[in-house]
Amino acid sequence: MFGSFERMVAKRYLRARKGERFVSVIAIFSLIGIALGVGTLIVVMAVMNGFKDDLLGRILGLNGDLSVYGQMSYNGPQPITDYDRLALRMEKIPGVKTAIPFTEGQVLLSAGNYNSGGMVRGMSADGLKKLSVVSKSLTQDAFERFKGDDAIVIGKTLADRAGLGIGSKVTLISPQGSATVMGNIPRIKAYTVVGIFDSGMHEYNSSYVFLPISAAQKFFQIKDGVTGIQISTTDPAKVQKTTQVLISEFHDQNLRFLDWTQSNNAFFGAVQVEQNVMFLILTLIILVAAFNVISSLIMMVKDKTRDIAILRTMGASRGAIMRIFLMCGASVGVTGTVAGTVIGILFCQNIEHIRQGLQKLTGTNLFNPEVYYLEHLPAKLDWADVIQIVIMALALSLLATLYPSWKAARTDPVEGLRNE
Repeated sequence: MFGSFERMVAKRYLRARKGERFVSVIAIFSLIGIALGVGTLIVVMAVMNGFKDDLLGRILGLNGDLSVYGQMSYNGPQPITDYDRLALRMEKIPGVKTAIPFTEGQVLLSAGNYNSGGMVRGMSADGLKKLSVVSKSLTQDAFERFKGDDAIVIGKTLADRAGLGIGSKVTLISPQGSATVMGNIPRIKAYTVVGIFDSGMHEYNSSYVFLPISAAQKFFQIKDGVTGIQISTTDPAKVQKTTQVLISEFHDQNLRFLDWTQSNNAFFGAVQVEQNVMFLILTLIILVAAFNVISSLIMMVKDKTRDIAILRTMGASRGAIMRIFLMCGASVGVTGTVAGTVIGILFCQNIEHIRQGLQKLTGTNLFNPEVYYLEHLPAKLDWADVIQIVIMALALSLLATLYPSWKAARTDPVEGLRNE
């Protein structure tokens, strides 16, 4: 497509000579702008993808892909009885990985001078082992002691704030008290810490605690029932299909099925909208850099009017002139895109180390887990996004060269030499 003569002329035009430095400076800034735009866009999209996937993984890892509850009544959801048999039947359904009965309720957590609201999740030791988000940070000894009526497993953030360790006491206070002749008295009971988990998510580490299922049943006075059964599937993206199979299989059990797309749809929808908006905003950086390419090429065409006229009189066609300036502009766009892609990928692969280094250098917390839920900065490179960004940057850069190149090709050699 491009001849050796055209490549030679374009290469000479890209090298600044004395008196032409200003045009080259604009071209360099255009290259830097495209590189920064592409690199920033790759990094932001990777962080947004990582944030969404990590958050989704931790939320589903603790709460399951879908939950099964009893039918609603005026007192709230009815407890599920015969839950062990139901859980075993559910685990045999294609697409279901685990089914864990649980009992949960809101409480006030108290330890010394520390008081905070929290969520109690009661389940068996085997069920707790199946929650990889929690169990991966617990020792075998913690599972062995997770039994009886006074054992409790708490999160790392809660332990740090309240100064708790293995063997410490935590008091749970339930707002749903017992009715007595003196009125409604809150239920209060102290439990011994047998394990401290780290889910990697600040909210769970600070407010979730786990009790043996029998202890939770006694505390919430559910007797032989449970609040629900949480189910993990082999593919969370196909959870709706699995939900329909479960509904048809257990249609006679008076159960309600609520999957993550229903319970967290608004939250993840907001994250997706934010990701799309960030993509559009950061694309403007590349667009601005593309306009700089147009400016530099127009100035180059204006500066090379005499050269264009001489080339035309020597027999160069309009197409050859257009291809020369297309190569000049495309070289800036391609170089900037390649540089930005390399910078973005390297940044994504080392983003956590870069964050920690900047935190040590500035002495500030750049990723507060209380605000962003997660305790580290996630980044997941989606190569489809990278390819899309590269193609978009190359397309914008190429489009930016069309008008100046066309203008150069339309230069009248007679007028060009007469003006000189």
